[in-house]
Amino acid sequence: MEHYIPRPVLAHIEGSQDAYVKKLIDFLKIPSISTLPAYSGDVRRAAEWLLKEAERLGFKGALYETPGHPVMYAGLCPYKDAPTLLVYGHYDVQPPDPVDQWCTPPFTPVIRDGNIFARGATDDKGQLLTFFNAIESILAMEGKPPLNIKIVMEGEEEIGSPNFMSFASGHRELLNADVAALSDGSKYREDMPMICYGLRGLLYMQIDIYGPSHDVHSGLYGGAVANPAMALSWILSGLKDARGKVLIPGFYDSVHDIEPWEREEMAGLPFDEESEKARLGVDALVPEEGYTVLESTRARPTLDVNGIWGGFQGEGSKTIIPAQAGAKVSMRLVPAQDPGEIARLFERYVMSLAPCGVKVKVSTISSTGALIVPRDSVAIKAAERAIEDGFGRRPVFMRDGGSIGAVIALKAVGIDDILMLGWGDPGDQLHSPNEHFSLENFRRGTIAAASLIYGLAGIK
Repeated sequence: MEHYIPRPVLAHIEGSQDAYVKKLIDFLKIPSISTLPAYSGDVRRAAEWLLKEAERLGFKGALYETPGHPVMYAGLCPYKDAPTLLVYGHYDVQPPDPVDQWCTPPFTPVIRDGNIFARGATDDKGQLLTFFNAIESILAMEGKPPLNIKIVMEGEEEIGSPNFMSFASGHRELLNADVAALSDGSKYREDMPMICYGLRGLLYMQIDIYGPSHDVHSGLYGGAVANPAMALSWILSGLKDARGKVLIPGFYDSVHDIEPWEREEMAGLPFDEESEKARLGVDALVPEEGYTVLESTRARPTLDVNGIWGGFQGEGSKTIIPAQAGAKVSMRLVPAQDPGEIARLFERYVMSLAPCGVKVKVSTISSTGALIVPRDSVAIKAAERAIEDGFGRRPVFMRDGGSIGAVIALKAVGIDDILMLGWGDPGDQLHSPNEHFSLENFRRGTIAAASLIYGLAGIK
């Protein structure tokens, strides 16, 4: 099959893989954990590393400060009338916990069985570097890119991109582009690449329950003092029923049901429930009643408890009523659900469930809206061809159940064509111990990124 990519550029990509893997290893060694203040210096170091790489390629850029972690921007725009591609990625990573479940240290990259193991390998350091690699090979062989390229990399995606919207709205000219592209996701299946055309939104809340001023003896005060852990359990049990329905009044008021054509498309995709259960280590999958697993995870809103604390958790026994307890709760939202309104409904409902004798505090940690992008643009057609160039197969289309707050910001500043691509495999264990990225996907993703750059050069 003839590639969009000139043969010398393709040969350079193939011949540079060892160097590109070495560069990835260096990048993965930086523990850029955005949610933990102790690692703020490392997060900045990752931004500086990327800026240095961009400048080495001839881009002009800088770090832009935010109230949190910096945004890295760089541009290489030699043309007045050519299309402009904006490449987005994120250099921050999730905490590696639980560290004792990693086979090797999370920030000491190890190559095993054709995969590189490290936190951030697939989410998103390995994937974003495929664009850097593609640009490097194009410049090495041709001296300049076939279109204008801008790069923006943020350090807060893993905490909901709380400052990217204000950065984007304050720097519209920097981000002005015909097309935005990112690779921060997965294929539908290892042998089936995918283009994502929709993201769920995310609302992340915290519930804190306060009882007595200090832990008290459960023998002396049990039966008289309200127990914050019991109160929390009561509240959490009232958020969702056994059939997967969220019980918050008004939660579904603005939700549109999945269109028949979309349900038909999802039903036509291969899905092996037994294999999925085995991969996840569970006995059953429990989609929302009336919906399939794919529909429930990709296109329906949901609610999950992400963490619970309170009371004694050491070995043996300690007979207390804890002074406080708490939980973190996330909701995945669909288009038309407003995160701010859902947060208000959530708080009101939680307060209504609170029993007497405790104080309840509800806080919003982060939020971002949902998004659907057009599937019939010229840019999408270029992405389809690019993926076929890289992975040898046309992609399928699917919504993603996750959230990328920066995509909402890019849409808000006027970029309509947003290509949400993913070179990872579903089993890469992103956000989990032993996260990894296939070196073959790293290579193929670089080819696809280069092909996309050439394919988009002719969209005007």
